[in-house]
Amino acid sequence: MKPIDPDIGSARACVIDGDLASRAELTSALKRFGVGHVDQLQRPTDAARVLPALQYDIVLCDSSFADDPMTGQQLIDQLRQAQQLPLSTIVILISSDAGYAQVAEAAEAALDAYLIRPYTREALRHKLQEARRRKRLLQPILDRVENKAFAEAAQLCTALYEAKTEGWVQAARIGAELLLQLGDAQAAMRLQEAVLATKALPWARTGITPAPPGEAGAPAASRRTLESLLAQQPGQSDAYDLMCRTLLEQGHSQDALAAMRRAAQLTPGSVPRLQKLGVLAFYYGDPTEATDALQQATDIGLSAKQYDLQGLVLLATLQFDRRQTRPLAQLHSSFGRILASVPGSARLVRFGAVLDTLRLLSLGRMADAVAQVRQMLEAVHDPLFDFEAACNALMLAARLAREDHPMEDIDASLTRLARRFAVSKASTELLASAARLEADVVGTIREGHSHIGKLAEQGVTLSVQRKPQAAVEALLAGSEETLNRRLLDLAEHTLQRHHAAIREADALQHRIDELRSRYHSYGAQLRLATPGGP
Repeated sequence: MKPIDPDIGSARACVIDGDLASRAELTSALKRFGVGHVDQLQRPTDAARVLPALQYDIVLCDSSFADDPMTGQQLIDQLRQAQQLPLSTIVILISSDAGYAQVAEAAEAALDAYLIRPYTREALRHKLQEARRRKRLLQPILDRVENKAFAEAAQLCTALYEAKTEGWVQAARIGAELLLQLGDAQAAMRLQEAVLATKALPWARTGITPAPPGEAGAPAASRRTLESLLAQQPGQSDAYDLMCRTLLEQGHSQDALAAMRRAAQLTPGSVPRLQKLGVLAFYYGDPTEATDALQQATDIGLSAKQYDLQGLVLLATLQFDRRQTRPLAQLHSSFGRILASVPGSARLVRFGAVLDTLRLLSLGRMADAVAQVRQMLEAVHDPLFDFEAACNALMLAARLAREDHPMEDIDASLTRLARRFAVSKASTELLASAARLEADVVGTIREGHSHIGKLAEQGVTLSVQRKPQAAVEALLAGSEETLNRRLLDLAEHTLQRHHAAIREADALQHRIDELRSRYHSYGAQLRLATPGGP
């Protein structure tokens, strides 16, 4: 049989199917098509470990497995959500369910294809050939996404959409998510509406995790667009992910929790979504739901690359709250082995310190626990001390206070923490949720937010009084003292708006740039179980 294309001989493929005969048939077909190397796997849970480590050009995956709780679609969703499957990889899902026919028809133009049993070799060949051709058309875009040149990739997507040449639907789908990530909600909505009008699936499995836009009015616009998309495609778990982040940005924590709960229900085997649900339930919901979700994620995927060890930190905290001494000791011991196997990770060292403190508290060693928390809080102005570390420190401080241990010796550090990370109403509420067991700690957080508000108001007043240089200097001084992002952003905005009227504009911009470069992690975002980090 003639090879599919001249380059197919160098391609690597993986067949994931629970049936031996079916695996053999698919492997034989791929080799007849000219694929140079084909691996076989029986279970998606095995594939979840293997695929991130190997670079496959083609993945053929069955949709359901009798001896595995994970479906084929859940496997692909999980890998792409964790950015562990390259955009250039062709994924073809194979189903025996005729109910998939409508999905298959809708996905004809998508980056991933569906094949319905019974099928012929010629049908598989055609699907693979068309997918390879589409990938070649989109390769300049995919290369830039892989290299994180998102702005350039979005420009190429928009150009292809506007030209309405072949591949524009796929380009518009990728471009919409990129533009959301870049904060241009209006342009993203234009592309999203164009994709929706084609009746194609609105959320391609591109693996891009768009962040909610930060400009005024953009989160509300994104929410309206997402609501429209979900009304027509209520089964799209990716859209619920983005809806959750958008709702958090708007401060609607309970609605965000409900959105993530729906995403987890749609993909019950997804470790990242179970962890996100557990994190949100920990801060905003019911401890029982948080425990169940985090325990399930740990049971399924502790050894998987997409598992975020912050989940262990929160699970240990819930075990401490329930006075589950033995499970806490076991988890503490397990994490010690993990930490020893990954030397040099500042983030994991911070996690270890949290677990050490919980263990000390469970043993009644209050003085040692206080020393640990004090040491954490003394690092509040360290560039690597991020929002996640702040939440964990507050979580411990609240539990110390609940144990009736004096807190006076760390009050000043808690004030510095609050003034650094109480950037917005949403971030302040999350910090307060981390410390909700202790009213005095929550009060310190709210005072910190109020203090930042007063400094911001003073800067705005100076600007209104036509004293832009004084306004920038005051805001910048406040941001240098507190490291608060809101003050720094306001200082830069004022500087850019009144640049011509400020004598020392370049010097002030240099101070702003220097502060940003040193404190790149000073933001106020919940990590939401995304792997990685320092």
